[in-house]
Amino acid sequence: MNRRQKVIIRDSFIIIAITVITVVAMINLRAHVNHSEAMRAMEDLARNVMEYKSQHGLVPPESYVLSIRDDLLGHVRLTNLQYRARWIDLDCTADEILAYSERNLHSLFLGHGFIVLRLDGRVEWIDKDEFQEILSQQQSPDEIQMLQD
Repeated sequence: MNRRQKVIIRDSFIIIAITVITVVAMINLRAHVNHSEAMRAMEDLARNVMEYKSQHGLVPPESYVLSIRDDLLGHVRLTNLQYRARWIDLDCTADEILAYSERNLHSLFLGHGFIVLRLDGRVEWIDKDEFQEILSQQQSPDEIQMLQD
């Protein structure tokens, strides 16, 4: 193989490597943007819920959340939002999950998980297995039955 052929092969490998790195970066960037938008929407929901709670002394009903949902920043990223206010009572702790949205992000850094709004207003990302464990401890038999129907 002469020198020119070696240069062409080397340059081809460099171009392929750069292309692969760019494609992977773009896929991860897309997942990051989707994740950020969903987190922002849940944080906006948290702000509205905490404002309602401070004015009325209790968490808003599901009808209130449904009425403001389309006005939340990034609301399109909160697919299948589950709001658990009907299962919240005076015995619940601040760590109780008030609302959640499942997200399956195809990324090297973020996978399948849930964006969670806690009763105290905290918003966080929880991976699927940990979320299911936490939720199963907090759900009543009536709630589980209702979700299955």
